[in-house]
Amino acid sequence: MGKLTTHVLDTARGKPGIGIRVELFRLDGEKRSLVADTKTNADGRTDAPLLEGDKFKSGTYELVFHVGAAFFDRVPVRFTIADATQHYHVPLLCSPWGYTTYRGS
Repeated sequence: MGKLTTHVLDTARGKPGIGIRVELFRLDGEKRSLVADTKTNADGRTDAPLLEGDKFKSGTYELVFHVGAAFFDRVPVRFTIADATQHYHVPLLCSPWGYTTYRGS
């Protein structure tokens, strides 16, 4: 079975993003449903996958990272899970003035 994981890196300090709130929403047209709400640990990762098992389904999702930085307060990342048998890893690299994300492994 597939799963969804994430992690946050503070590129300004060169350290993991500790204690960052991460919300996961499933999108169905205009409907937005909260699926997970957690925080990152000392390694900048969540303690468990955000989605896995029977809850991990194809569809459109949005991660919202509450980074609370000087310029960006929240960073939304919208993506589509096409194959629910694969591992989807969506990391966030951020600083007070910018961010980037990608599909990791």
